[in-house]
Amino acid sequence: MSVAAGTVGRMIRYAALLRGIMPTNPNMRGEKLRGVLSGLGFDAVGSVLTSGNLVFGCTETDVPALESQIQQALRAELGIAGGTLVRSRAELQALVDAAPFGDRTHGRGSYLTVTFVKDGDPGPPSRPLPKELTSVVNVLGYDPGARAVLAVIDNTAGSTPNHMAWLETMYGKDITTRTWLTVQKVLAKL
Repeated sequence: MSVAAGTVGRMIRYAALLRGIMPTNPNMRGEKLRGVLSGLGFDAVGSVLTSGNLVFGCTETDVPALESQIQQALRAELGIAGGTLVRSRAELQALVDAAPFGDRTHGRGSYLTVTFVKDGDPGPPSRPLPKELTSVVNVLGYDPGARAVLAVIDNTAGSTPNHMAWLETMYGKDITTRTWLTVQKVLAKL
C-alpha cells in the first residue's frame, strides 16, 4: 500500500522540490514527473516551471515518508537519482508571509535564493561564509518553519559565486535551492 493511500484524513497540499532535474532529459520533463506522482495516487498533481517543482494533494502527514516514497518511485520509474524535498502549502505560505527579503527585488544582478534543507531542523549555518564569498553572498538568515537558508547573491561580479558548495558543507547534499520568484510561483500553484 502506498503512503498516499495508507492514511485517511483531510487533504493537504504539498510541493515536491526535486534535485538534479534537467529539462533536456526526456525522463525529467513535467509530464513524466507528474505521471509518477499521479501513479502514486496523489491528487491534483501539477508542475511549476521546468526545474522539478511539483504540486500535489494527499492526506499523508508524514513528510519524510512522502519524500522517500516519491524518490523511490522517481528512481524506479524514470531513473532519477536526485533528491526530493517536500514542503506543505502552509509552510511555504508562512515563509512568503514573513517577507524575509523585505523590499529587495530579484533581478539579473541580484538573486534572492531559498535553499531548502531536507532533514529535521538543523538550524542556521554553523560556520561563517568563506572569505571568497563574503563580497557576493549575503546570508540573511534561516527560516525554521520552512527549514530554509535565505540568501542574496550578487551577480554583478565577473563570476557566479559557488555558495552551494559551502551550503553542502553545512547541510549535506540533501538540499535544493530555488529563487524567491520560483517559491512564490510554486505557492501560487498550490
